[in-house]
Amino acid sequence: MPPEERKDAASLHNLARLMAMLDSGSGAAAPKQTPSEHKFWKTQPVAQPGDNPTLEAGPIHPDLAPEQVRATPYPLPPDFTWVTVNMDDEKQLHEVYELLTANYVEDDDATMRFKYSPAFLHWVLRHPGYDKSWHVGVRVVSTNKLVAFIAGIPQELRVRDMARQSVEINFLCVHKKLRSKRFAPVLIKEVTRRCNLSGIFQAIYTVGSVLPTPVSCARYYHRTLNAPKLLDIGFSAVPHGMSRDAHIARFKLPDKTSLPGLREMVPEDVPQVARLLRRFLRRFDMAPRYTDDEVAHLLLSGRGSAAEGAARRGQVTWTWVVARDDGHITDFFSFYSLPSSVLEHDRHDTLEAAYLFYYATEAAWGTPVPPRPAVAEGPSAYAAARGGGAAAWECAGLSKLTNAELADEADVRPWHEEPVEQREVLKTRLQALMTDLLVLAKQQHFDVVNCLTVLDNPMFAPDLKFGPGDGFLRFYLFNWRVPPLAGGLGQRAGERELDPAAAGGASVPNPTLFGSGNGVVMV
Repeated sequence: MPPEERKDAASLHNLARLMAMLDSGSGAAAPKQTPSEHKFWKTQPVAQPGDNPTLEAGPIHPDLAPEQVRATPYPLPPDFTWVTVNMDDEKQLHEVYELLTANYVEDDDATMRFKYSPAFLHWVLRHPGYDKSWHVGVRVVSTNKLVAFIAGIPQELRVRDMARQSVEINFLCVHKKLRSKRFAPVLIKEVTRRCNLSGIFQAIYTVGSVLPTPVSCARYYHRTLNAPKLLDIGFSAVPHGMSRDAHIARFKLPDKTSLPGLREMVPEDVPQVARLLRRFLRRFDMAPRYTDDEVAHLLLSGRGSAAEGAARRGQVTWTWVVARDDGHITDFFSFYSLPSSVLEHDRHDTLEAAYLFYYATEAAWGTPVPPRPAVAEGPSAYAAARGGGAAAWECAGLSKLTNAELADEADVRPWHEEPVEQREVLKTRLQALMTDLLVLAKQQHFDVVNCLTVLDNPMFAPDLKFGPGDGFLRFYLFNWRVPPLAGGLGQRAGERELDPAAAGGASVPNPTLFGSGNGVVMV
């Protein structure tokens, strides 16, 4: 890396550290931990250091009928009570917003704090098929004040060739004044109990620190859009020997996008986009499986509202497609907004950050997505079993994708087996797509675009002047043992030893050309 790039990467260390804290569990900066401090996790069904590598992949504990699950909530300290937070109630939604705003994540110097909006929480937590009981809160009995929260978000997760109905655990937050009461473990146990009662026994979660035992590790990258503002608020510095103007010029982008057929996604695009996404994600070792309804929710329900031609109120997600003249969609990309409050600054109060979300392109194969094979119409295997009288807990291993949606995954080659010449084509196309994404993000007045080394991001991030941050994000599976998978590390010194796949002896392809095996993007 040239000296000026090393300087730029280091200058964003506060932002990177803040992003790592975002996934540290309770919203506080996570200190380095030793195995002796993992007492709680030693009691949980998670992969443990030193596990026999020959153990079969799959659930660690068997699925349970509801009558075998603990029937009563876990005990809380006196003066506190469990509640189910109703995210459809504006007042309760605002309470969660206020709790997260004041307590979820703040950097060590108290100069920056994540700024979740009610619209963002409404988008994330009301995922299709969500269970209200998974929105778990703790209130003070005497004042009814909400002081802790954790949420589960439904997700059909596939790891290699096994898929399970699972839950994404997120937004674990405890009021700053109550951190010493060890609410976090009991929150985790309580949301687990509620998910088990609903027939869900696997979970995915992310943490900045090392716990037993990560299945994947990825690094944060940041692409400056508004260099003068980042300099002003102290998140960037002019490299030694370079003028301020030259530093700003390094991040200059075109005024307009360049891809023919690029336009904003509309509801009528959902069938094509969903099909393209399902096929694209099947390439990765670990990835979610999304129905058409879920794709519509993820990519369109966060668009906000506004009069024609005006900026949208409450917009959280932005999605564009590339379509041919005949209407065939060849590519799409998206990002979501998660701003941060800039504290105690005389001119700027918000850092507008865009986070790279899901994308897909036919360039992964070099040919258009083929027609679906003939499949029988009808409900998904999960819906058919439930309609036949099966209980939810008996269906955790069945897919909620219809036969037609599952057919979109047929005959897709794994990422690490794709021909090198095709990877070169994919890399070129991704660079063009992401350049236009950066242009659009800048037009929407974002200051920085952030991403992780998941999906195929490592293939284009360095060339498009994304700088590596100090933050690393580790992915964990609950009650699901799997061999670790590549998280796109290896382009920087010292990264390879942080990769659980490489540490476990797996051969990890060069991320510059092969990206990663992790296809999960978590908000």
